[in-house]
Amino acid sequence: MFTGLIEEIGRLANTADTRGNLVLTIEAGFAPQLRPGDSVAVDGCCLTVIKANSYRFQVEAVAATLKQTTLSELHIGSRVNLERALVLGDRLGGHFVQGHVDELAVLTNVERVTGSWGMAFRVKAENRRFLVEHGSVCVNGVSLTIAGLKPEGFRVNVIPHTWNNTNLKELRVGNKVNLEYDLLVKAVWRTLGTRMGT
Repeated sequence: MFTGLIEEIGRLANTADTRGNLVLTIEAGFAPQLRPGDSVAVDGCCLTVIKANSYRFQVEAVAATLKQTTLSELHIGSRVNLERALVLGDRLGGHFVQGHVDELAVLTNVERVTGSWGMAFRVKAENRRFLVEHGSVCVNGVSLTIAGLKPEGFRVNVIPHTWNNTNLKELRVGNKVNLEYDLLVKAVWRTLGTRMGT
């Protein structure tokens, strides 16, 4: 479980194909504190650490994860949002994030607005029911508040701190992002759907 508050931006140092899986080697300041078996969200994808040293750690993404996320599109030097798993008793500053990507959304607009940057995303029609104005959404591992709903998706306003301390500022129109909907909203729809027989 994560919060969507990015701890640092790591750098992809190397990749290796292993039996159809992809091993990513990532440079990060908190690498010395990691142990095999720890969970780390990489651009919003929950991955398990398989090796770590004083300045790098390795995680392995299976074929299903590669198909569902942007991880296969990363290249050497890519900057990735990183967050270690939530520790019981920590402050929950963002929202509950599982690190399970629901879909690849597409960035459709970026604009500078007063005091922030506005970003709009297109999502699948069948998933728009999970969007709640002023609710939460996780974009590339970043917990954001939905500022408004659009026919094709939603928009968010990114404050300067988040803009400067994540890789969101590196996105361009047309880029895909890892999107995870709010767990609570999904649970409500699951319950309603079961009761209505859908």
